[in-house]
Amino acid sequence: MPHISIKVATGKTEEQKRELSARIVQDVIDVLHVDQDAVSLAIEEVEPQDWTEQIYRPEIQAKWDKLYKIPGYDPK
Repeated sequence: MPHISIKVATGKTEEQKRELSARIVQDVIDVLHVDQDAVSLAIEEVEPQDWTEQIYRPEIQAKWDKLYKIPGYDPK
């Protein structure tokens, strides 16, 4: 029962979010061999000026050891 939580900067269209969701869900189904009904996915938009405090520090920097893809930026 995977749940995927995605944070993105504001400004993405509903079409982009739906397409991203569909592609990720399909990959989860294919890789983890789970039924589509077992997968949930949420997309949360964050204002760019709030990214460092709301996302980078608590969810990226504080959980560095859990990241499977390290970002190539440092928001200082």
